[in-house]
Amino acid sequence: MIDNFENEYFGIGIQNGKTPENLGVLWRSAQNLGASFIFTIGNRYAKQACDTHNAVKSIPYFHYDNFEEFYKYLPKGARLVGVELTNEAVHLETFNHPRRCVYLLGAEDHGLSKKAIEKSHHLVKFKSELSLNVSVAGSIVLYDRGINKPRS
Repeated sequence: MIDNFENEYFGIGIQNGKTPENLGVLWRSAQNLGASFIFTIGNRYAKQACDTHNAVKSIPYFHYDNFEEFYKYLPKGARLVGVELTNEAVHLETFNHPRRCVYLLGAEDHGLSKKAIEKSHHLVKFKSELSLNVSVAGSIVLYDRGINKPRS
């Protein structure tokens, strides 16, 4: 029998993404690293040459006009994990990923909105002096999730 409290899933998305190319790269990584769904808040996805697997047609893609709409439809029981360089964020290397969660990244030039930071159940960051390209940051988070670490 399936135990719904042990099942795992995760989605990943970008709030107000700056360039469509970053979305294509992130979606390709998301598909390859096991994401259950992908999404955008604000700016929509447009087909990119860098999304060679056409991930947006292979796994569910959702679009939300704003953060409030996104948060309203956050899957029940899922934890929101914001990826942001803040003092409150924990280092990804020591973070135990939730079994069911949604990873949210912000645009490279201004990061997550204040509301997104406030509403995140967890905030994670990298040991990095400067911010990373959003598709690289998302790919690192997804790779880390695949490492055999305890889940919260």
